Amino acid sequence: MNYSIGEFSEITGLSIYTLRYYENEKLIIPARKDNGQRCYTESDATWIQFIKRLKDTGMPIKAIQKYAKLRAEGNSTISKRMEMLIEHRITLNNQIANLQEHLENLDCKIDYYQTEITKCER
Repeated sequence: MNYSIGEFSEITGLSIYTLRYYENEKLIIPARKDNGQRCYTESDATWIQFIKRLKDTGMPIKAIQKYAKLRAEGNSTISKRMEMLIEHRITLNNQIANLQEHLENLDCKIDYYQTEITKCER
């Protein structure tokens, strides 16, 4: 199925402006109809969802651009793309560990305050 930019905007939850920005940044390259209008496919929707996930995980736009370029080059770049994702996973795991440490410190402080409040109430 093919979608206009307006329809595709609704499907992906991205504004038309964002879709044009992604195209300008070479993150997505939609097909064009004979009249020049953009024409998006289900494959484009799947790709946009992946881009959104990468952004949600904090991958910088420059890295997503590099990934998109490799993707456009085809299957010969699968190993490079996998390496990029593995590196990003390491970064995410480090961030998760760091956040977990912060959470544990907050929990300790909350426990301390709960103990102190209980002592004062007695």
